[in-house]
Amino acid sequence: MPLTPEVLTVHGDVVAWLGSLDVSFAPDEESWFTVDGVESPRQIGIDASGGAFVQLPSQNVLYVSSEGRAGIIARSFEAFIQLVVARPYWLDILKFSAGGDLPQMRRAADALEATLEDEDDVNEAREEIRSRLDLPEADDPVGALYDAVAASDAIVRAMDGCPFTTLFNRFNIDNNPMLRNAAA
Repeated sequence: MPLTPEVLTVHGDVVAWLGSLDVSFAPDEESWFTVDGVESPRQIGIDASGGAFVQLPSQNVLYVSSEGRAGIIARSFEAFIQLVVARPYWLDILKFSAGGDLPQMRRAADALEATLEDEDDVNEAREEIRSRLDLPEADDPVGALYDAVAASDAIVRAMDGCPFTTLFNRFNIDNNPMLRNAAA
């Protein structure tokens, strides 16, 4: 059976573990954006920064940031959960993507992972989620994230009609001393 938000909610312990990876399945009650061509976007969750996770009719998972950026981040709900588990700092990978450069994203992922080496709670959450859901590890989570965002055709708008921009940001890890040192 494919993993869906409904299947996941049966596993309260997994939902709690995902909360420790900054994904909450308590969606906002008030919509603050629209998606062109989607009458009622199905918001399935939020993150601590106020961003929203939306499952589109195509089953793609869209992320809408509170800073005016949006894009598809996964091709299915299961791929979304695999991404969050494998790379809980996926949004930072996009922040340090140098405008959508896959090798820079891989560098960022390696540097960000190095900063988590001693984070037992993250590693425990990863193990528990994979085990309880019998979730296979993603083959190439960074490549899948890149592919999803690069091919994203969803147009998200603020309530005033202004379109959101891409999730790819212009920074790379060399702009951040901590990550630059972690990559060295």
